[in-house]
Amino acid sequence: MSVAWPLVEALPVARWKVHAIQAGGIKLDGGAMFGIVPKPLWERRISADERNRIQLGMRCLIIEHEVGPVLVDTGLGNKEDAKFHDIYGVENGGRGGRTRLEDGLLELGLRPEDVALVILTHLHFDHAGGSTYREGGVVRPTFPRARYVVQRGEFEFASRPNERTAASYLPHNFQPLVDAGMLQFVDGDVEIAPGVTLVRTPGHTPWHQSVLLDAGNERVFFPADLFPTAAHVPLPWIMGYDVEPLVTLETKRRILHQAKAENWLVVFEHDSRVSSGRIVHDGKGFLAVHGEREKSA
Repeated sequence: MSVAWPLVEALPVARWKVHAIQAGGIKLDGGAMFGIVPKPLWERRISADERNRIQLGMRCLIIEHEVGPVLVDTGLGNKEDAKFHDIYGVENGGRGGRTRLEDGLLELGLRPEDVALVILTHLHFDHAGGSTYREGGVVRPTFPRARYVVQRGEFEFASRPNERTAASYLPHNFQPLVDAGMLQFVDGDVEIAPGVTLVRTPGHTPWHQSVLLDAGNERVFFPADLFPTAAHVPLPWIMGYDVEPLVTLETKRRILHQAKAENWLVVFEHDSRVSSGRIVHDGKGFLAVHGEREKSA
């Protein structure tokens, strides 16, 4: 496994037990991941392999909440073929479960049927793929007792893909949830459970959402693909995958100002090495600090 971070990491939250689960590794083209940023700049932060791909993680959150375990995003799942795994450098096979996500849950003493709520930031395959699984040629919901929540507009956008978006939206990741009556739609910002707020953060997709946890002693923000790694915090560092990059820019500006002002702990979904950090402004722009630098920031 090329992803260096531990499978499960506890976050410093008093109100609930909150854990980051590293659900596996994936490799995407570095140029696409950094858009207009020149390679000599982005490669200082994340090096590329011989196919110009950079190593990414697929970090999910699990919140041991009073309503039951709440899972944020689900990784890639087990449904894709060997060609797909080769193209995207997928490394997510489980040792005790179907994938590393199930392994992480097992490490916490949880089973898929224990999960009460699944929040999907959006429906791209590396965020929603683990929502369903394939067994014996049949695709089923992974978390059979959970309600899955996504923005209504995101589902409608995913259901009408075009040449630009079709490769990211794979119906077997979400259509079985619709067929089973398990997919719940929300519109805009909403507190989906006490202290757990869905925050619409458009740009990557028009109805992308992030998650803000208000844990009393700490506010934890899960931006998903708004800024997928610590390297993506600076305002102009925006993915080429974003369908509305100028919208991303303004969403980032708004969120980063608030994250800095309120000292949020930000969890980076796709960073293979940096799990979380704080947002600071160094006089030139925003950046993420973590580890020893975070303690002195």
